Amino acid sequence: MNPLSKTGRWVILGVAGAGLLGLGARAIKPQPPIELAAGTSVMVRLDHTLTTSANRSGETFSATLANPVIVGEKTVLPAGTPFQGQVLYAKPSGRLKGRGSLSVSLNSFELNGTRYPISTGSVTRVSGSHKKRNLLWIGGSSGAGALIGGLVGGGKGALIGTGAGAGGGTAGAALTGRKHAVMRAESALRFSLRAPVSLKAKDVKEANRSKKLS
Repeated sequence: MNPLSKTGRWVILGVAGAGLLGLGARAIKPQPPIELAAGTSVMVRLDHTLTTSANRSGETFSATLANPVIVGEKTVLPAGTPFQGQVLYAKPSGRLKGRGSLSVSLNSFELNGTRYPISTGSVTRVSGSHKKRNLLWIGGSSGAGALIGGLVGGGKGALIGTGAGAGGGTAGAALTGRKHAVMRAESALRFSLRAPVSLKAKDVKEANRSKKLS
């Protein structure tokens, strides 16, 4: 006869079952999130050109991660991760003076189908100066006017021609004198995270697995 009573057998089975449930719970315990610290550097390449001649403040743009982001010895964001950014400031240059200015930042990326909002510092590009170009343009036109005036009417004509040429040169510069700030497609831009970002461990794992399979 079994020395254990029926009640004793149920107690043992209950304890064993509870132990198995505990093991199962530990086995499916979710992994802790992976954090990208504030100050983490992110380098992306623009998917298309941005310029003060075509883009305005508030517009969005797309970019692709150029280099993987690594935490410790683990790749957290694989190269090719899609990012989205925003044009913060887009100001064309004035005519004959001033410089065009274009400023952008990143605001999110997608990992394993999950969109992660981010905050980064900005990158700014400024157009070249007008001064040298306008001096050459106005001066060159002035010289041409002097030559034509001199051929037509001698010294007096040369003086008249100089004035006419300078006026024409200034008008030409005014019509064509805008210079634009440009960030070309495939340009590499480096940003820095302003705040930490917590990533789901499963998203990091699946994104890197998909990258290895592709």
